[in-house]
Amino acid sequence: MNSKIVRSFMVMAIAMPIVAVAQGGTTNTASAATPPAGTAPAPTATGPTRIGVISIQDAILATNEGQKEFETLGKKFEPKRNEIKSMTDEIDGLKKQLDASKAPNDENRAGLVRQIEAKQKSLTRSQEDAQNDFVGQQNEIAQKILQKMGPVIDKYAKDNGLGLIIDISKPWPDGPVLWAGQSVDITKTVVDIYNQQSGVPSAPSASRPGAGGTRPGGVGATRPATTPTTKPQGTTPPKQ
Repeated sequence: MNSKIVRSFMVMAIAMPIVAVAQGGTTNTASAATPPAGTAPAPTATGPTRIGVISIQDAILATNEGQKEFETLGKKFEPKRNEIKSMTDEIDGLKKQLDASKAPNDENRAGLVRQIEAKQKSLTRSQEDAQNDFVGQQNEIAQKILQKMGPVIDKYAKDNGLGLIIDISKPWPDGPVLWAGQSVDITKTVVDIYNQQSGVPSAPSASRPGAGGTRPGGVGATRPATTPTTKPQGTTPPKQ
């Protein structure tokens, strides 16, 4: 998500498939439960609502499909990362020349200042363009997986009698859940079901990022505007 890259779209996106299903189910239930005119409604049994929690963000990143897609995306942007690194190294070299210049009014010094300013602006534009493109393609991958994960979550909830599922991608106090036990966390179960249905094999253990705590990062030789805390190996550009 500091996880602005994935977190912002995640909350909005999950609302579409699950809320749509919930609304459809509510409408049908209400229609079927409406008694004929002049008859008293039958009493309904009440009981505790079973609740589950899931980290949608971690679930998407932990799927075999997600890991494969994000790793491919990281390799795709490798040339851009190298380009940005070269631009950064060039600017650093010019700054060293500037620091070595002792004469404050030296024409060469003034020329170096202009070069640094121009190249710094070019670097900033390249970083921003690459970052926006990278984040946009990250979100496209996550949205694609999420659309297929929605029905998996819906079926699991119905099969196991869950009346409510809460997304815990954002930890408290940013998220709604202060604490939840492992017994109600369905993240791994949903990922296992998704992997089985997708047919995408798992990545080799040597290159497989840890599930449930990794975040894809951004592109740039300096810190991007949105920098997640941890990143999966092979999808995150190096920082300089």
